[in-house]
Amino acid sequence: MPDSELTRRVLDVVARTQKLPRESLTLDKTFEELKIDSFDGINILFALESEFNIEIPDDSLDKVRLIREMAEGVEKLIAAKAGANP
Repeated sequence: MPDSELTRRVLDVVARTQKLPRESLTLDKTFEELKIDSFDGINILFALESEFNIEIPDDSLDKVRLIREMAEGVEKLIAAKAGANP
């Protein structure tokens, strides 16, 4: 499970890019519940790349349905980047 700081930042990015009230977001919300379509998803990915200074593979959006999955993916990419740049 992602750490609380990372989780907070991911939720903040989603809220900011989708213009949603931050308190309405939880890790278990689905993109469908939040009415996030593929275009919105791309905007979120760009914002997450900027927020965390990572590169997210373009096809990763197809595999993500929950905000939790997005946070876990960001956590893995950060860890992989840290491992590649000791």
